[in-house]
Amino acid sequence: MNDIIEFLNASPECFSAIGNIKNELLAKGYEELFETSSYNIQRGGKYFVTRNGSSLIAFNIGKRLDNPSLQMTASHVDSPALKLKPLPMAKGADCMKLNVELYGGPVLDSWFDRPLGLSGRVMVKKDQRIKSELYDYGKPYCLIPSVAPHLGGRGEGKANPQIDLQPLITMDTDYDLIKELAKHFAVNDCDILGFDLFLYPYEKGLYWGQNDEFFSSGHIDDLACAYPTLMGFIDTFNDDNINVYCAFDNEETGSLSKQGADSDFLYANLKRVTDALDIELLALAANGMLLSCDNGHALHPNHPEKSDASNRPSLNKGLVIKFNANLHYTSDGISIALFRSLLDDNKIPYQFYANRSDIRGGGTLGNIANAHLSLISVDIGLPQLSMHSIYETAGSKDVDALIAASRAFYAAHLCVANDSFVLK
Repeated sequence: MNDIIEFLNASPECFSAIGNIKNELLAKGYEELFETSSYNIQRGGKYFVTRNGSSLIAFNIGKRLDNPSLQMTASHVDSPALKLKPLPMAKGADCMKLNVELYGGPVLDSWFDRPLGLSGRVMVKKDQRIKSELYDYGKPYCLIPSVAPHLGGRGEGKANPQIDLQPLITMDTDYDLIKELAKHFAVNDCDILGFDLFLYPYEKGLYWGQNDEFFSSGHIDDLACAYPTLMGFIDTFNDDNINVYCAFDNEETGSLSKQGADSDFLYANLKRVTDALDIELLALAANGMLLSCDNGHALHPNHPEKSDASNRPSLNKGLVIKFNANLHYTSDGISIALFRSLLDDNKIPYQFYANRSDIRGGGTLGNIANAHLSLISVDIGLPQLSMHSIYETAGSKDVDALIAASRAFYAAHLCVANDSFVLK
């Protein structure tokens, strides 16, 4: 649990999250591949590839592969946030503010009256080359002040993003973030050519409650799936498998990007790997399984009426298997049965999650990825509170359950034969 808190604190946005995942893989002997170069893939090898610096796919490849199984987990590393516009400065009443736009669907009221950091990537021109550089201001950068009720405050849920969510930076009306960035990277102002910068909650993740049974942080949705599945993947091999770990960007905005789940990133790289191994990709996929990993809503202590009458997971009672009759999640009878059998065999606790029948609920990336390469798939995740808030909460014990489930999944082998299925 200390490791996941450190990871959450060190990963305020997608670029730093992928950088930290990449470092974990390099430390375990994984070799980085580059899409601009040819791949030298060997049985028994360990590899990863990134795209845009914000999505990553890793592979560990068995040595036998006579009847290979494709075992894959997929999560996302982006979170709802406030993102800076290309011209980020806005002059306010005797002050300078940031001009920001909503990324995804954040809970707007959660962003007020707390210190915010600034992090992401900056495109810097040096020696006639444009280079992507990670950036973090390193201390509280700005704050969004609320309007006091004495002054006719806007009321809960009434925030206007263009008016109410422009953060205060300084009373110095000559301040310019571009000059700040140029000074940081030791270049001229004109050499800062672009950026993808996000605001994030500056307060760190922490444990709380009796026996530290809860943890709270920014970005629990979905880094609290991305990190445990990485831990399950990184040291787990099965010589009859091609094991794959995916961490995608842009799930919160529909996955419509060159690096999102609705791109060719997964299919193209799996095709290059299987071609190098002389394995037919579509046959491999037919004997493959995906764990689509994204969190579900836990039973709310003050609003139990928001949950289904029976499919209502609680914190610290195990990971969740997510179901929707209209297939907003990928889970079906086959995938649920296979995954339940694996969890039962390994004594890993789990619960079921479904929305109330009169609430549509959200979706995730499993169906999107499956449209490009179709596998047996089940949607899972951690139960959590305050989803899409700037500061979210989950149960400490459930992280261990997801790590154990990921390890068991990657160690198992799927065998599909007509209407018979085994995951063991």
